[in-house]
Amino acid sequence: MKVAYLTGIRQVEIREAPQPAIERGGEVLLKIDTVGVCGSDMHYFRTGRIGDQVVEFPFIVGHECSATVAKVAPGVKRVKVGDRVAVDPLVSCGRCDQCRAGREHTCRNQKFLGCPGQAPGCLAEYIVMPEACCYPVPEAVDSEGAVMTEPMAIGLYARRLSGCAAGAKVGILGAGPIGLCVLLACRAAGAEAAYVTEIRDYRGQLARRLGADWTGNPRRQDIVKAVIDREPEGLDVVFECAGEQSTLDEAVALARPGGKVMMLGIPEVDRVSVEVAAVRRKEVTLQPVRRQSRCVEDAIGMIASGKADVRAMVTHRYGLDQTQQAFETIADYRDNAVKAMIHVAA
Repeated sequence: MKVAYLTGIRQVEIREAPQPAIERGGEVLLKIDTVGVCGSDMHYFRTGRIGDQVVEFPFIVGHECSATVAKVAPGVKRVKVGDRVAVDPLVSCGRCDQCRAGREHTCRNQKFLGCPGQAPGCLAEYIVMPEACCYPVPEAVDSEGAVMTEPMAIGLYARRLSGCAAGAKVGILGAGPIGLCVLLACRAAGAEAAYVTEIRDYRGQLARRLGADWTGNPRRQDIVKAVIDREPEGLDVVFECAGEQSTLDEAVALARPGGKVMMLGIPEVDRVSVEVAAVRRKEVTLQPVRRQSRCVEDAIGMIASGKADVRAMVTHRYGLDQTQQAFETIADYRDNAVKAMIHVAA
């Protein structure tokens, strides 16, 4: 089968590899349809690491995918051959204290697709996954929509963890796919006002289309002043989705006393800091967000019903042989890129 390997910094090669086989009960052989290019993939592409997760080349990245069931192990009941599925990229052990507490996303023994030291990614023609990671999708959800259930589930989880509900005033700093999915989740929950900041104007314009009340570019204006002029008491929840020191500082400044700052962005540096006096005096809660927890089915439902227009984020489409080009486009924000899809089965 064909596989896209990351072979060095900013280097991708398409190679032949053996097709994986089902080895134990509960497993499913998946024929990959489509893979989404995620921001975390870009960390590995640009720098070869995220924190202490360092790539040993060659390595297969990619974790957002949709697939068709090609074969199932005896006893598999969740899916059958021919089913179209969205794939949860996290394989949890089901035994540790975190899994027993319903926190599979912080499983101590987890294996996440495309994560160094855990599991190869999904940029291949076939992969094997546990049946628990396979979610059948209705006809209303095409292969790209199925891919988008992964970032949409993150947006839903972040919104739920934040407590954002009807009447809330929220800020979203960074209008990439994750920030836009957070926006969709907050709007669906009845947020009263949504303020979005983004350094790329075309992404700000997309945020407006998807429900932002106000957008601002921090490279051209003081966005903290602009938002506080409109909301003098501050915002109930601010979602930091860019992974930058500057956006974390802005998030703390925008949060009201007793408000929350949700940390979704992945910095390319090992440490960031906060202004202790501001956090302490306002008693702001800083809440990191680790992927998602039990939100995949709800994400599928939102996409199928049209409540989450995730397809509006898809700007570029490629074949597996064009993975290098796809990665360069997203890594360098070329050609007004937001989300790229790699159609493996095209």
